[in-house]
Amino acid sequence: LLWRNCATHAGGAIAQNKSLLFHRNVRVIDVLLNRIVLEIGGATGSFIILSLLFIYVGWMPVPGDLLEVVFGWILLAWFGASLALLIGAATAFSEIVARVWNPVSYIMFPISGAAFMVDWLPENLQKIVLLLPMVHGVEILRQGYFGNTVPAHYDLGYMITCCLVLSLTALYVVHEASRRVDF
Repeated sequence: LLWRNCATHAGGAIAQNKSLLFHRNVRVIDVLLNRIVLEIGGATGSFIILSLLFIYVGWMPVPGDLLEVVFGWILLAWFGASLALLIGAATAFSEIVARVWNPVSYIMFPISGAAFMVDWLPENLQKIVLLLPMVHGVEILRQGYFGNTVPAHYDLGYMITCCLVLSLTALYVVHEASRRVDF
């Protein structure tokens, strides 16, 4: 949900905070980054608190490789932040973006890898699902939790490349949106 919530809450950030943009020092990217940091911070805090609680109660085992869990989470946060910048900035061009994003995000969530393991799918479907970058992040996180007991299918290079391309595209759209926003 990290990537979905980041992008969804960034969707209305510019319109909801237009009055802040009257100040010379506040820019569009500041408004978007504020939303992103709040969303990632909240999700991370929730993830840590619930994980510690469930481990303490005995409902969940201790992760096999904590660093891999953290790395997977960071990759998912990067993807979510990039997607949020893109969706948030694109709403400066058209409000339709925010309206279209909501149903698209609901459709994408079940195929994001959070509700299934890639290994459960037939090989031809695995190749299709692995085109979605967030599936790679979830698989890395899953491997960190379960270690080698659960086969994980991911391509770290693909995930990083997708995040990098998405980040650069999003920053360009934010730059263009900054010039377009009128008070």
